[in-house]
Amino acid sequence: MLITEPLFYLCAIPAVLLTGISKGGFGGALGGLAVPLMALAISPVQAAAIMLPVLCLMDWVGLKPYWRQWDSANVRILLPGGLIGVVAGTLSFGLLSENVIRLLIGVLAVLFALTNLSGFAASQKPAAPSVPKGVLWSAVSGFTSFLAHAGGPPVMMFLLPQRLDKTVYVATINLFFLVTNAVKLLPYAGLGQFSAANLVTSLLLVPLVPFGVWLGLWLHRRFDQTWFYRIAQIGLLLTGLQLIYVGTSSL
Repeated sequence: MLITEPLFYLCAIPAVLLTGISKGGFGGALGGLAVPLMALAISPVQAAAIMLPVLCLMDWVGLKPYWRQWDSANVRILLPGGLIGVVAGTLSFGLLSENVIRLLIGVLAVLFALTNLSGFAASQKPAAPSVPKGVLWSAVSGFTSFLAHAGGPPVMMFLLPQRLDKTVYVATINLFFLVTNAVKLLPYAGLGQFSAANLVTSLLLVPLVPFGVWLGLWLHRRFDQTWFYRIAQIGLLLTGLQLIYVGTSSL
């Protein structure tokens, strides 16, 4: 049955717009807010199912302005780990508590963001891409992305210390999620998550996608490298706090 409750759309519209802004300009910094916001009105599982087709379209629209500007070395590290995480998420679907996962990722994201915002990380040299760390964090990202669309914080924690050019950073993270989210479509369909009502609801939210991405791209071009990373870290902090709130309030 199609969702008609006004509360759902009051939550879903800002959720999609924030995700679009994040995809278009800040590399997923606010993307983790979407499902928790929508879960204020519907179940987290249904929210994730509704968001996935929207995310896939958003990935294509959001990557176009950054085409071929990604860091190839990081992409080669991240994609295998992301696919491993999606497989793990598929196999464990329904077995693990989404709220415990949200809580753990939220705590890690907050600690990481606070460390960076404190200025401690700025005194360190930019990190080099590490295969073990990259595969680990991208696998965690694929896993949490599959279960709760909360894959942004783990991959951000791997990429942010490298202090890539802001455009390269966004292109890299957008390509990672374009592939990861596309791979999630098949298991989501096999698990029966794409009901007619969910797909129609996704379709109703699609017109918000280009506007959100365009607004993110507009903001991306107006912030220098320093402010870009500050905003990304603040976004990560807010996402972490939201994940902790949602995770603890439902335990």
